[in-house]
Amino acid sequence: MAVIQEVARRTDDSQLTDWYFGTDRWLLLYVGIMIFVGMIAAISTGSANSIRVHGALPWYHFFVKMFPFYIVGLGTLFITSMFNKKWVLKLAWLNVIICLPLLLFTFVHPQVVNGSARWVVMSGIKLMPSDIMKPGFVIITAWFLTRMKEKYGDNIFLNKEAWKFTWTSWWPYVFTFCMVLGIMFKQPDIGTSILYFLVLGIMLFVAGLPKKILVIFGGIFVGGGIGAFLFHHHVHQRVMDFFKPLDPFSQVGYAVNAIRQGGLLGMGDEAFAAENLPMAENDFVYAALVEDFGALAGCALLFLFILVIKRLVGSAAQARDKFVLYVVTGTTALFSVQVCLNLATTLHVMPPKGMTLPFISFGGSSFLGFCLLFGLTLALIREDKWK
Repeated sequence: MAVIQEVARRTDDSQLTDWYFGTDRWLLLYVGIMIFVGMIAAISTGSANSIRVHGALPWYHFFVKMFPFYIVGLGTLFITSMFNKKWVLKLAWLNVIICLPLLLFTFVHPQVVNGSARWVVMSGIKLMPSDIMKPGFVIITAWFLTRMKEKYGDNIFLNKEAWKFTWTSWWPYVFTFCMVLGIMFKQPDIGTSILYFLVLGIMLFVAGLPKKILVIFGGIFVGGGIGAFLFHHHVHQRVMDFFKPLDPFSQVGYAVNAIRQGGLLGMGDEAFAAENLPMAENDFVYAALVEDFGALAGCALLFLFILVIKRLVGSAAQARDKFVLYVVTGTTALFSVQVCLNLATTLHVMPPKGMTLPFISFGGSSFLGFCLLFGLTLALIREDKWK
């Protein structure tokens, strides 16, 4: 009976009706809750920052700065979730075509922030190309893997034809990815470099990467980490500091103390650790939230992340189109790895990486990138579901 009612409801073939009944409304709801939590975080960390800098900035500073990004991001999320596969690919290519030159531009006219030249300024707005390009990276990688399997069969990794120097082989993708990774490594943006590399590795693994190549892939990852340790002073310093007793007056020290101070229900207006925590609004936003609202709220936020990941994994398992499988896999990997990197830094499980918490941290580039990524992913899940 429920099936008959659902079919009857869908007799109206309007695009809005198709979107309403076809989209993953639970996933959309989870994303909406994360955005709402991000708004609360902007106000909470703005209040702490106002005290930290002796009232130089008002408590609503971060919220006001993020407000235009909230409007554009929410619009992007809903509009792109209505797209079909053809338009998803077009927008993904446009995303890469615009962001790749901007990434190259960081070499020519870099905007250095906290020692990293990963920013460009356009019309007075500071943007991070590698953050905004994440949706294009995931979707174009998924398209490339699908195309390779259509052309060379399932054995795309060991097929000699797939490794010939042609425009339809591995080499154009490998060259472009290595160039992007090299730019981010040089900036230096080690955290985003690790993120891109791990996401690619997970997508290749799902596509059938053989174990012996996986070992080589892992060796490259370890080699890159050793290179960063040897040739980037700040990476060397952070790694060495990580193995020393935790300095209570360091960023991570203040973050850990903020979490301890929060208790079960939070300190509210009496919170003080976050007032001394640099970057509380982005890299260490989780610590600031836990101090303000408590461990129970912090656990609820972790549970929300798990619900998002579970929903994405379920969609990937049910995907009938390989392209959709690879896109949802990439989205899941990107979201979960970035959450883990941010939380691991905050909880002093690994050295600081300068990684935002998706949808929660202050930062327009990260927010827009994830809104676009989840909008396009929702569109593909909807189309695959009703195909």
